Amino acid sequence: MKKYISIALLAVMTLLTACNDYIDVMPKGQRVPTTLADYEAFMRNEYSANYLPSLQALYLINDKFVGANNCRNVDDLRTANYMWKEDRDRTSLNSSTEDMFDNGYGIISIMNTIIQAAPTTTQATQEEKNEVMAYAYAIRAFVYHYMVNFYADAYDPAKAASTSGVPLIYSGDLGTPYHQGTVQEVYEQIIADFNKAIELGVPEQSMTVIHPNRAAVEAGLARAYLSMREYDKALAHATEALDRHNDLFDWLGYYTENESRIKDPDNYNNITSPMSHTCVENLWFCSGQGNPNYPCADIDISVERASRFEEGDMKFLVRFKKYQSSTDTYYRGLLNGYYNYSGIATPEVYLIQAECYARTGKLDEAMKSLNKVRESRIHPDLYQAATASTEAEAIEKIRLTKDNELINTIIPFIDLKRYNAEGKYQRTLTKEFDGKTYSLRPDSHLWTMVFPANAINRPGNGTLTQNSK
Repeated sequence: MKKYISIALLAVMTLLTACNDYIDVMPKGQRVPTTLADYEAFMRNEYSANYLPSLQALYLINDKFVGANNCRNVDDLRTANYMWKEDRDRTSLNSSTEDMFDNGYGIISIMNTIIQAAPTTTQATQEEKNEVMAYAYAIRAFVYHYMVNFYADAYDPAKAASTSGVPLIYSGDLGTPYHQGTVQEVYEQIIADFNKAIELGVPEQSMTVIHPNRAAVEAGLARAYLSMREYDKALAHATEALDRHNDLFDWLGYYTENESRIKDPDNYNNITSPMSHTCVENLWFCSGQGNPNYPCADIDISVERASRFEEGDMKFLVRFKKYQSSTDTYYRGLLNGYYNYSGIATPEVYLIQAECYARTGKLDEAMKSLNKVRESRIHPDLYQAATASTEAEAIEKIRLTKDNELINTIIPFIDLKRYNAEGKYQRTLTKEFDGKTYSLRPDSHLWTMVFPANAINRPGNGTLTQNSK
């Protein structure tokens, strides 16, 4: 993707010259999309329209391992976030390009183009046009939720209307004007886009898993309202999503199939990731690491991070194993394949439902939703149902499972920012490295990521101001 906003809008133009399978070759070498199928095909180019990495967020919360030599000797954006270097100018380290910004606005540009063009496309009924536009509105909403949580402060009901957010762009045209919305404006757009998808009739069964279905849209609304601390609305939409799709993957069966490899201390051979496009848990699939066109290895995690998984967590045991290299001890990722790290799936929705029940005083229901997920993860020989007598106790247990379930996604980062901004359940992160204690305070500016310098210096047809440093 490109390095600043005006050029990010060229993403669709690139697609127009690449999609030979869908677009007729017009005179003078130009390929011009005309049918609904032409435009819908843009959504199927997964590298351009279905790939949203969030690596810097993973580094900041130390969910992705960085080796000791890199921490000591490398000065880059990754180590500035991983080592919590509050005095480092991250904008200078993020001078040219950054995946969340480039890919995020590339996806938004594609969805804007589809929304603009679909009404006048050919060879389609109005119902078919509405369906494709519904997908585009939903995907735009999902991406804006990631973008505003990555580059802006967490939503605070008392401050959102005056807190600077991210650029709001409504057209796929090159050079289109935009404005940098407040956090409140961005969330209003997110909610409006999800509701527009419902209004247009987003189907219960979508074309493919990379097209969000009705359950995914309901889950997206639940995710957004949770960020806004509107727990009654989040609960209602989470329940709507689970009423439509509530499957959980059989990790016991997968663990049993691979038990000999898991218990062999010398076996680090990769096995196929079950968290791919066909996983029964998926509501909307979006890649979040590697190249979505090719299978990739699971991410490595630190010994400290591994210690926070529950004993008997079969998903953890299948995915990670302790490994000693020449310089580091860490837990090596054991799976290879595709991962729904930037989409949405049923375990997250159960855990949103659990938190909302806890926030509204329904502790028994909260534990039922939490235990529904844990039953499918914790080995039966070690499983004990979680209970809670206070909201704080329930939230602590829900957070433990959610952080582990969604490791290597942006969601634990978003949740940490949300809890820190609320103040009630904020945390200071700490770690030891080379005999020194490092910490990340709840109010640190590092929680808000920096826009790439090129986006600030070459903002296109608008004005973009930095939200952090």
